[in-house]
Formats: sequence, structure tokens, C-alpha cells
Amino acid sequence: MADKNPKKDPNDQNFFNKNPLLTFAIFSLLIIILFKSFIDTQEGQFGAQNTASMGSGSAITQTKTVPYSDLKKMIKEGRIKYVSIGQTTIKAISNEGGYKTLFIAKKVGEDNTLIPLLDKMGVEYSGYVESNWLGEVLFGWVLPILIFFGIWMFLASRMQKNMGGGILGMGSAKKLVNSEKPNITFDDVAGVEEAKEEVKEIVEFLKYPERYIRLGAKIPKGVLLVGPPGTGKTLLAKAVAGEASVPFFSVSGSSFIEMFVGVGAARVRDLFEQAKKEAPAIIFIDEIDAIGKSRAASGQIGGNDEREQTLNQLLAEMDGFSSDTPIIVLAATNRPEVLDPALLRPGRFDRQVLVDKPDFEGRVKILKVHVKHIKMAPDVDLDEIARLTAGLAGADLANIVNEAALLAGRKNKEHVEQEDFREAVERAIAGLEKKSRRIAPKEKRIVAYHESGHALIAETTKGARKVSKVSIIPRGLAALGYTLNTPEENKYLMQKHELVAEIDTLLGGRAAEEVFIKEISTGASNDLERATDIVKSMVSLYGMSDVAGLMVLEKQTNMFLGGGMSQKEYSEKTAEQMDEFVRNFLSERYKHVVNRLKEYSGAIEQMVHELFKSETIEGKKVREIIREFEKEHGIKSRLVDDESAIDEDLKKENKKAQNSEEYGE
Repeated sequence: MADKNPKKDPNDQNFFNKNPLLTFAIFSLLIIILFKSFIDTQEGQFGAQNTASMGSGSAITQTKTVPYSDLKKMIKEGRIKYVSIGQTTIKAISNEGGYKTLFIAKKVGEDNTLIPLLDKMGVEYSGYVESNWLGEVLFGWVLPILIFFGIWMFLASRMQKNMGGGILGMGSAKKLVNSEKPNITFDDVAGVEEAKEEVKEIVEFLKYPERYIRLGAKIPKGVLLVGPPGTGKTLLAKAVAGEASVPFFSVSGSSFIEMFVGVGAARVRDLFEQAKKEAPAIIFIDEIDAIGKSRAASGQIGGNDEREQTLNQLLAEMDGFSSDTPIIVLAATNRPEVLDPALLRPGRFDRQVLVDKPDFEGRVKILKVHVKHIKMAPDVDLDEIARLTAGLAGADLANIVNEAALLAGRKNKEHVEQEDFREAVERAIAGLEKKSRRIAPKEKRIVAYHESGHALIAETTKGARKVSKVSIIPRGLAALGYTLNTPEENKYLMQKHELVAEIDTLLGGRAAEEVFIKEISTGASNDLERATDIVKSMVSLYGMSDVAGLMVLEKQTNMFLGGGMSQKEYSEKTAEQMDEFVRNFLSERYKHVVNRLKEYSGAIEQMVHELFKSETIEGKKVREIIREFEKEHGIKSRLVDDESAIDEDLKKENKKAQNSEEYGE
């Protein structure tokens, strides 16, 4: 096993670096002593001159030390003009022959005859305070230093708490690092089985490093956990430390960045120094993209010197310990594309482990983990909740379970029931229900037809997502109603007909307003925006049109967070062709949706009636209404449940879509 106390840099072990506060106090004391000594010397000289010259304008010519008896004799003889009396010493000034002489004598006991003698001879006299070296040091030097040092320490401790580690938050990482031995294990992490398998050998290395060192194997120094937010990257890192029973040093990447250049690098050194003392250990840096961004992205001019120095120090530290040192650096990010290549090269972060959103089985396992301490009713079906939450991350599922428990507690229930979980899912997807918001009957009618149009097109279009619920109860910030379409499984690919089905579903609300209300409203603005984005993506990203053929016109720069900046690489002429294609394609699909709604007008009216009666209808009820209408009017079923019945219609729609692409002919 490697030495747990690695040899330290001698430059970091000198007295000044090890004792910064004591060094400050010593230097302050020396400066104050020198200053006061200089001032006191000058004051002493000037004080003696002033004392000696009192009574005349001439200066002292000589100083003599005489016995006390001789001094009294000179006073009786009238040779003394001025006397200054101290606690132990008497200073007297004579002025004979134009020359001023200072006589100094030590007092002998308590002499009660001196003052009467001075009065009798008409000699001026006064007292003075003799200097006490010990008192001068204690009250003139030491006490002010202690007061100053106490104030300085108080302010420093407050800054240390607020800014973390060291004076002004500089140098030390102790206050920024969360050091612990987690009790989390792999049993507490669900839905990321592949990621757990990747990191299990790290646990074995931390537990039994000699097995690998003996064989000459080199365990990765660093493992980068990448994935969307909320998928459990931090939890997985804690589980690795918990399984290995080793110290876990966790810190956020932004904690290294301060306004002073060099502070972040010092904190990186301090962090690794702490980990080496506790080896075997795990260092976990969350949101490493805060300090690990590519240095090339800042350009040749400008940039962030503090961040670059911090990154350089991190690179040096990861090269600084040997491959047999039982320290593993785990880092997490949801922006791996912006990281510096030097950080990702072998020898630093050797592996990238994807921690993705869970599939159906993963969601079921995650829900089971989070409901362990929840009192659930016997009829709760976690499989149904998992189907309703396709596309959600582990953090979302944990929030849904907690929200369901809060809803049940609000209603004073003994157990959390299935309806509480359903309501929690809708809150997470659509927002908070606002039954108190008053909507005029006219607007309520518009919303009912709008949402019914969405639901009917979704249920009668091949490739569209099934309807789970239709509601005209306002939710969230702006939604006056909603149609909940939840896929039963995560989709990683979408075929062209599925994208077209999504567009048709989005256009269904606007088309229903035109067909049944005879006037359009502003309620479809978001639907039109999303439909336009899908068609543009079909042209610029997916190569699903003749505008650019197989050429990609835009490059996405963020794979996990969505949105972000996109690089557009096409001419103005191509942009005009794209705009014309998008407009023609949406017009073609809109005509198709309008015809479908007119054909199923009776089903739409029945849905609106049910919505006015109960404000909410389930997806099962929507499908019953459509099925009964088709039977009553002898229409061949187009419900998505009966795929064989609409295959022929799908072929016709695909042919129409192809014809709409040939707009330039």
C-alpha cells in the first residue's frame, strides 16, 4: 500500500506558512516596539530639554549626579533655580555664570523638609512621572497589540464563516469541503444499474488495493459521471464511498472560484492534501464544468485567469499521485461537451460513466426505494405511476413520492393512496391546480373545445402519445386547461410519422377553435411555437425534407440540458426555402387536422359535454367516446389501440406529406 503520509513540499512546511496568524502577531509586535522606541527616545530628549530650559532661554551645558545631601545644601545656598520632583529622583537646575547645569539626585526616604525648604528659598518646583519600563511595555505596547489582534481575529473568523476557509476566504478548503463517511450503499441507488457496474471495481480497489498493485494493474485516477440533472450522480458517488467505507470529500466546482487570482489553486492543493492524509479516500467535485471549461473557449484575449489557474492546479494534482495511491477523484457534470480535453485524457479522468434517466423498470425500482418509509394503501400500483412518469429523473420521482405523502397528510389520511400519487404526478408535469381561479363561461367553452381537439387528434393519429387525462381546471402559471399525454416508455428515437403525429396533436387545439367556435384565440400560441420548432428540426437537424437533403444546418451544443446555443450554418436563400417549407408543411397538416375534427364533430361535442359536467375526464373515457361515435356512424376505427385498422390511413398520410415537401415543383 502506498505511504499514507506522502512527502510534503518543504516550501509549504516553513514556520511562516504553517503559522500565518502567529507570524502576523510577531511582525506587528516588532513594528510597534520599534515605532514606540523611536517616539519615546525623541520625547525623552525633548522632555529633558524642556525641563532643563525652564526659566531661561539657554540650553543645559552639563549634567551632574550628586548626593541628596549636596543637593539640599545647594538649595540652601541659593544656587538652585528650579526643581522637578519624581517618585525616586530629583532633578535640579542651576544657573551660575550664564551656564545651566542639571543636577540629578536620588531621594532618600520620605523627606518632609524639602518642600518647606524650597518655599523658603523661593525656588520653583514641580513633579513629574518617572517612566516604568514594565508598565510601559504592558500598557503601552502589549495591551494595544492584544486589543488589535482580538479585533482582527474576530473579523477574520466572521469572514471565514461567510467565505470559507482562511482570511478573506483564501487558501484553505477546509470550510468548503464536506468531509464524511457516507452510510449510503448501492442498495439505495436504483435505476442506474449499468453505471453501478462501472464503479463497482473502484470499490474493490479502495477496499483491497494490494490485489491490483500486485498484478501491476492501474486503477483509473478519475471517473467522470455525466448525465442530465437529477439522475443521481452525487448519490452514486456517495454510494461508492459508503460501500468502500472510506472518507468522502465532496466540494462544488464553484467553491474554488474567488475574485483573487490564485485562491482556487491554493484550495485545490489543500483539498488534495486533506485527502492524502486520510487515504484511501474519494474526492468528489460536483459541477466540475465550473472550473473545467475548455481553455480554448475563452479565446486568445481575455479569459478567466483565476479559473485557468485553478484548472491547471487540478491537472497537476491529478498527475501528482501515483496510480497505486488509493485516492479516486469522482466528478459530476451535465455539460461534458465544454470540458477541457486535458481533463478528459487517459491518466486523469480515464472513464466517463453515463448516469441517464431511468427506463420503466428503473423508475419502478426508484419508486420502491423512496416509498420504504411511506405508509401506503394496499391498492397503490407503482407500475402505473412509473408509466405516467416516463422521461422523469430520479429526483423528480423522489419529489413525487414526497408530494403524494404531503397531499395525504393535508387530507388527514391514514395512508397514501393511488389518487395522491396521480395528483402528485400531475403537479410535477402540469403544475399546481388552481380551482379558485374564476374563468368566464365563454373562456371555459373555448378551453373545453381546445383540449378536446388535442385529445381526439392524439387518439386517432398513428404514432401519437396516448391521452391519460383531459382537464379544463387551470394549472401552473398560464395553463387554463391541459391534455396529459404520457408515453408508457422513454423514447430515444422518433420516426418521421411520430413527429408528424406530434405536430398534428399540437395543431388540434387551434383547429378545434376554428371549427366549433368559428373564431381563433391566443390560447394556441405555445402549441404553434412547438409545432414550428419540430418542423424546423426536421429540416435542419434530421434531414427529413428536400430543402437541405441530408445536410445538417444547425449544431446543438448541449446534449443534457436542452436548448442552449445552436450554430446555424446556412445561407439566406436556404433560410427563405426553410421558411417556405415550414409554412406550407404546417398549412398542409392543419387542413388535415381540420378535416379530421369535422369528421368526428359528434365525439368532440360529447367530450365538451363531459368536461363541462366534471371538468376532468380520463383517457379511458376519451377512447370510449370515440369508439362509440365510430360504431354509431359506421366509421372504420382509427384509435391508436387498433393499429391494424389505421395502417392504410397512415400510408395515405405519408404520401401526402411527401407531396407537400415537393413545394418547389
